Amino acid sequence: MAASVWLNCSSKGMVKLLLRGRFVVGACTAHRSGGGWRLLHRSHELLGIPAVKILMPALSPTMEEGNIVKWLKKEGETVNAGDALCEIETDKAVVTMESSDDGILAKIMMEEGSKNVRLGTIIGLLVEEGQNWKQVEIPADTGGLSSTAPLMVQPSAAPPLPSVGILASVSTKMDHGLGKLPVRLSPAARYILETYGLDPNNVTPSGPRGILTKEDALKLLQQKQKIEASDLRPVISPAPPQPTVVPLVPQAKTMSSVYPRPSFPPISIPGQPAAQDVFTEVPASNIRRIIAKRLTESKTTVPHAYATTDCDLDAVLKLRQELAKDDIKVSVNDFIIKATAVTLKQMPDVNVTWNGEGPRQLRSIDISIAVATDRGLITPIIKDAATKGVQEIAASARALAKKARDGKLLPEEYQGGSFSISNLGMFGISGFTAVINPPQACILAVGRARPELKIVEDEEGNKKLQQHQLMTVTLSSDSRMVDDELASVFLETLKANLENPIRLALC
Repeated sequence: MAASVWLNCSSKGMVKLLLRGRFVVGACTAHRSGGGWRLLHRSHELLGIPAVKILMPALSPTMEEGNIVKWLKKEGETVNAGDALCEIETDKAVVTMESSDDGILAKIMMEEGSKNVRLGTIIGLLVEEGQNWKQVEIPADTGGLSSTAPLMVQPSAAPPLPSVGILASVSTKMDHGLGKLPVRLSPAARYILETYGLDPNNVTPSGPRGILTKEDALKLLQQKQKIEASDLRPVISPAPPQPTVVPLVPQAKTMSSVYPRPSFPPISIPGQPAAQDVFTEVPASNIRRIIAKRLTESKTTVPHAYATTDCDLDAVLKLRQELAKDDIKVSVNDFIIKATAVTLKQMPDVNVTWNGEGPRQLRSIDISIAVATDRGLITPIIKDAATKGVQEIAASARALAKKARDGKLLPEEYQGGSFSISNLGMFGISGFTAVINPPQACILAVGRARPELKIVEDEEGNKKLQQHQLMTVTLSSDSRMVDDELASVFLETLKANLENPIRLALC
């Protein structure tokens, strides 16, 4: 393997380097730089094999960072364009990342379980087929050393050269002429050092070619925490002499026993009752953090208006029973989706989104349905819902809900949408108000069906009490696009379509 040497040469002199048992003339020239020396000769073998960087991609419009859930390829395995590389948890779902290049997966930079990996971060390296993937060059972080900075090389990385005298003299000049070389950092180590303000010179790098790895940074962080913990321990100073007349010492003991002040915060121990003021930090997933951020932005930037009405479900329930006799399984929610889509087709002024300056009317009616998962709420989309029948909507809703709970939704299956529906009726909720999902203009909150007595007139005009199944729906609308009058007309039309399901077949 070739070697790089630090030499003190005149600008006019020629330097001979012993390389693979041969002399190479004119391999390098030395330059002064502020009392230090620059490395000018770098061989391809010393630097390693150049790699293709695999970067953390933006898998959704609102994604800022992601978590590495699982690697589907191992180091050394052949990768073809289109192969699944890894599973990444975005702000919406767990998405499979596909490779865009052919080659060999040489290095996994971000292991499984890595959290909050920013967009553009190197998560892996590819080399061309036929190359020795174990000698891949680990790139320096773009925010760290410049391209002209020398590389740190461990002494064991290069084989011994035949001429011992030359190396001995060079080593002596390095010790006297060089200061402390900059430390090469892995991306994960750099993030830890910058976050906690650690000095990389306080730990010996253990990575290849002198790279300071994530484990080295964590070791340095543990040392810092131990030092800080020792500094926080209370120093017991001798108590000042107390006057004999006033018995202050017993009184102090009494106060200490009644109001104890521990030196450290109480710790929760599994299997034992929780101590006072004990809490447990629950890590939030990317989805829950993005949900919290978007809900806060929606409630603080979107002028919400609310309108509520009750819909009679007797006709829908009767039609649903008749369809069940023909083994056609549809839910009440499927009828609500269809009725909403038909209403939006009849009132295109509500099928709008906010583009930052004004409303944008959409041609396609795409209904976002809220699905609760273990990772948080996600809204898969039923495309062109107005053109689909209730049975087709039911099949699409079931398939999307299953994929959402399994974390297998594709980006195009949850990005966009023109109107949202959130149904909590299956949880026994009678009515509620929902938060608008920007840039959409409206969201419909659906409660449960409940029996209520209602005075009706028969064909002869006689009044009597009759039980009906009523359902409360609340429309949350963006007042910048949908005013109160338009929202009221929308609910009135939706109520008419839902109470007369035969009208749904006419659109």
